[in-house]
Amino acid sequence: MRRPFFAFTVLLVAGCVPVVNQRGYLPDPAGEAAIKVGADTETSVQARLGDPSTRATFGSDSWYYISSLERQLAFFDPKTENRSILAIRFDKDGKVQAVKHYSLKDGHVIAFETRTTPARGRELTFLQQLFNATPGVPIGVTPGGNQVPGSHPGP
Repeated sequence: MRRPFFAFTVLLVAGCVPVVNQRGYLPDPAGEAAIKVGADTETSVQARLGDPSTRATFGSDSWYYISSLERQLAFFDPKTENRSILAIRFDKDGKVQAVKHYSLKDGHVIAFETRTTPARGRELTFLQQLFNATPGVPIGVTPGGNQVPGSHPGP
């Protein structure tokens, strides 16, 4: 009797252990400190740090090395605990112009637009579509021969 209770307790406790994920670029403090503004080029930065996580969308004058630490407990959504971004900006000759570090506190929450464009006509529910789909009757026409509002007549 005690054995199933013990197994259940072990599984319950194991389910509460957080899962930690390191994502993206693994920071290299020595390599980052060795980058000299005005002296290093894209090639030397790539040799020290590797390929960037992403590059600037317009033009290739900025490279970003992004690293984040996420923790997830059981079935809950993962929560980002730490994020660091190393931004390296290059001039038109390909030499390092600036090196900046950003963290999670430097980020901004972006509110996405949730409005949708309304569709013309009337949207039918599943049951309305099911009862409207009578064999031999064109779509958009009721079995009595009336057209369903918001639909186009059949061929």
